[in-house]
Amino acid sequence: MPDIVKNPVINADFPDPDVIRVGEYFYMTSTTMFLMPGADILRSRDLAHWEIIGHVFDLIGDEDEYTLSNGKHAYARGMWAPSLTYNKGKFYLNFACNERKRSLLYIADDPRGPWERTEMGDFYYDSSLFFDEDDKVYIVHGNSTLRLTQLDPATWGPKEGGIDRILAVDEKDQPLGYEGSHLYRLNDRYYLFSCHMPKETQGRKTEVCFISDSLTGEFKVKTILNDCMGYNRPALQVAQGGMVDDTNGRLYMFMFHDRGALGRAPVIFPMRFGEDGYPMPDTPDGSIPDTFAGVPGVNGGYMDMRDHIYGDDSFAYDSIDEMLKTSPWWQISHNPDEENIGFTKEEPGLFIRTSKVTDNLLQARNTLTQRCMGPKSEGEIVLDASGLKVGDCAGLCIYSSHYGAIAVTRDETGYKLVRLETEAVGETIMGDKDFYTRKPQIETICELSDPVVRLRVKADFTKEPDTCTYSYKQGDKWIELSNVHKLYFRLDMFIGARFGLFAYSTKQTGGCAVFRDFRISPM
Repeated sequence: MPDIVKNPVINADFPDPDVIRVGEYFYMTSTTMFLMPGADILRSRDLAHWEIIGHVFDLIGDEDEYTLSNGKHAYARGMWAPSLTYNKGKFYLNFACNERKRSLLYIADDPRGPWERTEMGDFYYDSSLFFDEDDKVYIVHGNSTLRLTQLDPATWGPKEGGIDRILAVDEKDQPLGYEGSHLYRLNDRYYLFSCHMPKETQGRKTEVCFISDSLTGEFKVKTILNDCMGYNRPALQVAQGGMVDDTNGRLYMFMFHDRGALGRAPVIFPMRFGEDGYPMPDTPDGSIPDTFAGVPGVNGGYMDMRDHIYGDDSFAYDSIDEMLKTSPWWQISHNPDEENIGFTKEEPGLFIRTSKVTDNLLQARNTLTQRCMGPKSEGEIVLDASGLKVGDCAGLCIYSSHYGAIAVTRDETGYKLVRLETEAVGETIMGDKDFYTRKPQIETICELSDPVVRLRVKADFTKEPDTCTYSYKQGDKWIELSNVHKLYFRLDMFIGARFGLFAYSTKQTGGCAVFRDFRISPM
């Protein structure tokens, strides 16, 4: 009997999932935005227990947006809504970067790589790459207006004389038009899944499905999901996904669930077709189940996500490339500045050396991040701040557009333990226009006689608003700070909360922080 897991199957930020099966394995990918390396590839035998096996690319590009240069950044941009498919021995993954004119396509023989990159012949927003049974290839793409375009594999652009038609047009002035397409063919019918947010749901996402007997025929639509799974914040719903089968032909839906500051977590459950022929959860009342037993008769292979989705680290590596490949739950914000991040040899540790002068954490290079896990989690680290220069700041944060951190600063009189925060303006999801340039509020906790200190941050995603708190170790005792920092999911960065190790300089470059013995503990 498979182990029963609680939905979401991974209680962490893996947004815009796409799931396929090849042989006995299922593969999942998700949006990674500005985090490098990007395009997670996860693998599972039973759909319930997953592991990260690698990433599709190391970098998207070297433009100013990706190197945090000249006032530019790629927050809320970069890699969006990937489409993963398999055809005749090859894996295909494509996605749009909203700052680029053309979508990117990667092709591999093995999902662990290497992946060969090419530019597609056009820009395809929130797309679904689809190989039909006659070997013709298509892509469904767009927001509000969904278009089907036949592709020429020589250019991966529109095929001359091929199908290029509008499949659906949403009503005007909807909060979120049709997007997040997933196209399938099953039993000679075509099924197109799409996310939606009609006015009447008052900001809640739904999932629709269009059905047609041919790619040239009418696609008839029905809302198939309008469900928050009883979550304590009902505006946060389950949507944006598709379906996948197992080796015995049983079908499952995969979606994501908006879960506040935690991010968007993947939900998977058995499905069936209703009397009207539309997909629905395979439960007596058609609701999404709170638990999932996985594929019947298949052993997932492990029960704990530690060292599969997240992990502790002693930082005993020879290079950053080695760390990012062997511990793929780590990702760096924007492109790594490899001359200024690496590992100490005498005692294992990660060093981050400052290479630019800035006055806030979001503009710093080389911030190393790892997803927070729900419903609660804590991260802790030993920070050796002895290499900081006057004006430097380094520490452990909850990484978001309104970050919170416990850190060490250095001024002319010595080292100080501080609380470092930026506050969200209001509770709107749209975010704050000045998030990237806003200076943090810095409050001194105490002076430090020893610049080596163990820091801890706890994140709580169980009630609204989500929060984080801080503590530091003094001898054998943890000193808890009374302050509580509020966390929200915002579109200005468009990712869920992460633990982050950071260092930046406000006066001069060249200061260095060393981090040792990272620990993460979901609760």
